[in-house]
Amino acid sequence: MARTVTLKRSLVKAFTYRIFIVCLDFLTIYLFTGKVRLALGFMIVSNIYTTLGYFLHERVWSRIRWGTGDS
Repeated sequence: MARTVTLKRSLVKAFTYRIFIVCLDFLTIYLFTGKVRLALGFMIVSNIYTTLGYFLHERVWSRIRWGTGDS
């Protein structure tokens, strides 16, 4: 039986992952610079394009059967 990964699952997975990464991005940039505005700016810009990239990557991999046990 083939396992189907829904669009909704991919969206929720991408969203929750990004929340975690947003916090890490802010913390890292803030610790290196000590500047809240710089950390916020970097956090916002980088997480817009990386969220889209992660979502597209996840959707491509949802179509690849390799390593899932489905033949």
